[in-house]
Amino acid sequence: MKDVQLYDQLEELDQESRYLIHKAKEAAGHAHAGYSKFCVGAALMLEDGTVITGANYENASYPLSMCAERVALYAAAAQHPDKRITKLVVVAKKKGGKDLLPATSCGGCRQVMLEFESNQKKNFEVVMQTNDHKWIKFPSAQALLPYAFLPHNVEASRK
Repeated sequence: MKDVQLYDQLEELDQESRYLIHKAKEAAGHAHAGYSKFCVGAALMLEDGTVITGANYENASYPLSMCAERVALYAAAAQHPDKRITKLVVVAKKKGGKDLLPATSCGGCRQVMLEFESNQKKNFEVVMQTNDHKWIKFPSAQALLPYAFLPHNVEASRK
Protein backbone atom coordinates (compact mmCIF):
# COMPACT_ATOMS: atom_id res chain seq x y z
CA MET A 1 0.00 0.00 0.00
CA LYS A 2 1.15 3.49 -0.79
CA ASP A 3 2.67 5.45 2.12
CA VAL A 4 2.04 2.67 4.65
CA GLN A 5 4.99 2.36 7.02
CA LEU A 6 5.98 -0.87 8.76
CA TYR A 7 8.17 -0.96 11.89
CA ASP A 8 9.79 -4.05 13.39
CA GLN A 9 10.05 -2.60 16.90
CA LEU A 10 8.03 -0.16 18.96
CA GLU A 11 11.15 1.95 19.50
CA GLU A 12 11.33 2.67 15.76
CA LEU A 13 8.06 4.61 15.83
CA ASP A 14 7.97 8.37 16.34
CA GLN A 15 7.65 9.72 19.89
CA GLU A 16 4.01 10.80 19.44
CA SER A 17 2.96 7.32 18.29
CA ARG A 18 4.81 5.67 21.19
CA TYR A 19 3.11 8.04 23.64
CA LEU A 20 -0.32 7.23 22.19
CA ILE A 21 0.47 3.51 22.34
CA HIS A 22 1.28 3.96 26.04
CA LYS A 23 -2.02 5.82 26.60
CA ALA A 24 -3.96 3.17 24.63
CA LYS A 25 -2.35 0.42 26.71
CA GLU A 26 -3.46 2.24 29.88
CA ALA A 27 -6.98 2.50 28.44
CA ALA A 28 -7.01 -1.23 27.65
CA GLY A 29 -6.59 -1.78 31.39
CA HIS A 30 -10.05 -0.22 31.84
CA ALA A 31 -11.74 -2.50 29.31
CA HIS A 32 -14.82 -4.45 30.34
CA ALA A 33 -13.99 -7.68 28.54
CA GLY A 34 -15.51 -10.31 30.80
CA TYR A 35 -16.54 -12.52 27.90
CA SER A 36 -13.65 -12.44 25.44
CA LYS A 37 -10.86 -11.46 27.90
CA PHE A 38 -9.54 -9.42 24.93
CA CYS A 39 -8.91 -5.92 26.26
CA VAL A 40 -8.62 -3.23 23.62
CA GLY A 41 -7.51 0.34 24.13
CA ALA A 42 -7.49 3.26 21.73
CA ALA A 43 -5.93 6.69 22.02
CA LEU A 44 -6.31 9.55 19.62
CA MET A 45 -4.68 12.92 19.41
CA LEU A 46 -6.45 16.10 18.45
CA GLU A 47 -4.84 18.95 16.55
CA ASP A 48 -4.19 20.88 19.78
CA GLY A 49 -2.41 17.92 21.44
CA THR A 50 -5.40 16.77 23.50
CA VAL A 51 -5.44 12.99 23.97
CA ILE A 52 -8.72 11.07 24.20
CA THR A 53 -8.78 7.39 25.12
CA GLY A 54 -11.32 4.62 24.91
CA ALA A 55 -11.61 0.96 25.91
CA ASN A 56 -13.83 -1.80 24.64
CA TYR A 57 -16.95 -2.51 26.64
CA GLU A 58 -18.58 -5.89 26.19
CA ASN A 59 -22.20 -6.71 26.87
CA ALA A 60 -23.87 -10.11 27.27
CA SER A 61 -25.84 -9.16 24.18
CA TYR A 62 -22.80 -8.87 21.90
CA PRO A 63 -24.31 -6.40 19.39
CA LEU A 64 -24.59 -3.89 22.24
CA SER A 65 -20.83 -4.01 22.90
CA MET A 66 -18.63 -1.10 21.86
CA CYS A 67 -15.13 -1.15 20.40
CA ALA A 68 -12.40 1.01 21.93
CA GLU A 69 -11.88 3.01 18.75
CA ARG A 70 -15.50 4.10 18.59
CA VAL A 71 -15.56 4.95 22.30
CA ALA A 72 -12.57 7.27 21.76
CA LEU A 73 -13.93 8.78 18.53
CA TYR A 74 -17.39 9.46 19.95
CA ALA A 75 -15.90 10.92 23.14
CA ALA A 76 -13.73 13.25 21.04
CA ALA A 77 -16.78 14.35 19.04
CA ALA A 78 -18.81 14.96 22.19
CA GLN A 79 -16.09 16.76 24.15
CA HIS A 80 -14.19 18.57 21.36
CA PRO A 81 -16.53 18.84 18.36
CA ASP A 82 -14.51 21.52 16.57
CA LYS A 83 -11.07 19.91 16.83
CA ARG A 84 -9.61 17.66 14.19
CA ILE A 85 -8.10 14.25 14.89
CA THR A 86 -4.47 13.88 13.80
CA LYS A 87 -3.69 10.30 14.86
CA LEU A 88 -5.41 7.23 16.29
CA VAL A 89 -3.70 4.21 17.87
CA VAL A 90 -5.28 0.88 18.81
CA VAL A 91 -3.71 -1.84 20.99
CA ALA A 92 -4.87 -5.03 22.71
CA LYS A 93 -3.82 -7.32 25.52
CA LYS A 94 -5.21 -10.27 27.45
CA LYS A 95 -7.18 -9.42 30.57
CA GLY A 96 -4.61 -9.05 33.35
CA GLY A 97 -1.73 -9.37 30.88
CA LYS A 98 1.13 -6.95 30.32
CA ASP A 99 2.22 -7.81 26.79
CA LEU A 100 0.46 -6.27 23.83
CA LEU A 101 -1.25 -8.56 21.35
CA PRO A 102 -1.69 -7.98 17.64
CA ALA A 103 -4.90 -6.10 16.97
CA THR A 104 -6.37 -4.31 14.02
CA SER A 105 -9.63 -2.43 13.85
CA CYS A 106 -12.80 -4.22 12.80
CA GLY A 107 -14.64 -3.20 9.65
CA GLY A 108 -17.24 -1.24 11.60
CA CYS A 109 -14.58 0.85 13.33
CA ARG A 110 -12.80 1.41 10.03
CA GLN A 111 -16.05 2.75 8.56
CA VAL A 112 -16.56 5.08 11.54
CA MET A 113 -12.95 6.31 11.32
CA LEU A 114 -13.42 6.97 7.64
CA GLU A 115 -16.53 9.05 8.22
CA PHE A 116 -14.77 11.08 10.91
CA GLU A 117 -11.92 11.67 8.49
CA SER A 118 -14.35 12.62 5.74
CA ASN A 119 -16.26 15.01 8.01
CA GLN A 120 -13.13 16.80 9.17
CA LYS A 121 -11.84 17.01 5.58
CA LYS A 122 -8.37 16.02 6.71
CA ASN A 123 -6.69 12.63 6.99
CA PHE A 124 -5.40 11.23 10.27
CA GLU A 125 -2.79 8.54 10.81
CA VAL A 126 -3.77 5.14 12.21
CA VAL A 127 -1.29 2.91 14.06
CA MET A 128 -1.85 -0.77 14.91
CA GLN A 129 0.10 -3.95 15.61
CA THR A 130 0.11 -6.63 12.92
CA ASN A 131 -0.26 -10.39 13.41
CA ASP A 132 3.53 -10.76 13.21
CA HIS A 133 3.97 -8.24 16.09
CA LYS A 134 5.18 -5.43 13.85
CA TRP A 135 3.76 -1.93 13.99
CA ILE A 136 2.02 -0.48 10.99
CA LYS A 137 1.21 3.16 10.39
CA PHE A 138 -1.41 4.07 7.82
CA PRO A 139 -1.47 7.62 6.41
CA SER A 140 -5.25 7.76 6.65
CA ALA A 141 -8.40 5.91 7.61
CA GLN A 142 -9.15 5.76 3.87
CA ALA A 143 -6.09 3.50 3.49
CA LEU A 144 -7.76 0.99 5.83
CA LEU A 145 -10.95 0.78 3.83
CA PRO A 146 -10.49 1.21 0.09
CA TYR A 147 -13.66 1.55 -1.99
CA ALA A 148 -15.45 2.73 1.12
CA PHE A 149 -19.02 3.83 1.59
CA LEU A 150 -18.93 7.57 2.27
CA PRO A 151 -21.53 10.27 2.99
CA HIS A 152 -21.63 11.23 -0.69
CA ASN A 153 -22.86 7.69 -1.47
CA VAL A 154 -25.93 8.32 0.70
CA GLU A 155 -26.54 11.69 -0.94
CA ALA A 156 -26.28 10.15 -4.40
CA SER A 157 -28.86 7.53 -3.50
CA ARG A 158 -31.41 10.23 -2.64
CA LYS A 159 -31.37 11.71 -6.13
